[in-house]
Amino acid sequence: MNNDTPPARRLRLPLRWLGIAPFLLFVTLFLILPTMNIVIGAFRTADGAFTLQNIMDLGTGSIPAAYWISIRISVASALLGCLVGFAMAAAMVLGGLPKWVRSPLLTFSGVASNFAGVPLAFAFLATLGPLGMVTVFLRTQLGIDLRTLGFNLLSFWGLTLTYLFFQIPLMILIITPALDGLKKEWKEAASILGASGPQYWRMVALPILFPALLGTFALLFANAFGAVATAIALTGSSLSIVPILLFAQIRGDVLGNPNLGYALAFGMIVVTGIANGVYIWLRARSERWLK
Repeated sequence: MNNDTPPARRLRLPLRWLGIAPFLLFVTLFLILPTMNIVIGAFRTADGAFTLQNIMDLGTGSIPAAYWISIRISVASALLGCLVGFAMAAAMVLGGLPKWVRSPLLTFSGVASNFAGVPLAFAFLATLGPLGMVTVFLRTQLGIDLRTLGFNLLSFWGLTLTYLFFQIPLMILIITPALDGLKKEWKEAASILGASGPQYWRMVALPILFPALLGTFALLFANAFGAVATAIALTGSSLSIVPILLFAQIRGDVLGNPNLGYALAFGMIVVTGIANGVYIWLRARSERWLK
């Protein structure tokens, strides 16, 4: 009788997982753990006891107005970004533009979609600020005073315009693959059946692209709602939006309750989480048609 027993199996981590180990470590240290700390802190008092008061306090003072302004800016920049970005992507993919336009446009979009913070704020201040190049040129050469016309870069529409610099390129990057997925056979079939160009778009193309468009709108909304550095560098404290209010709380300039700051951040996580969840769900639905 053979009494030999097989050696115990050793748990071995496949070598292919080592390649993403730095990424997993980065996500854990700088995303998962801080998020958990924010969520836990939002439901604690200063002495560590559980409470719902921090969440209830989000409806007091200037906090509701800050959330409302942030939502309005996010909706405005996402909607304009979707409209302009879709028009540019459609012109590039379906509009008959030269093929050499595609590569530079997508390359620029990849760079511009990540261009934010202090450099972006400085670029807009140097261009459209009170003493910006365009502002001074219009006033001295054409007699057009943007301030007299009601335009102020340090305002709702000024921040929305600034956000468009990275919202439009992001829309182009996301919607281009969806436009590439529109099959030529669909347009040919619609044409054979007597449909005009507008009818094809209204009855075939747009219904197919609608989940992708709506999902991208949700992503752009989350992208603008969570933008912090650009808003702070551009407007400072002149525009009370949630990221600026949260930044002031972190510095201890406004509110004396650190856990209320956690609640502010928790509210932002909930809003952006819902928007990203909608984007993922709608994008999965749109890919069923475009495969």
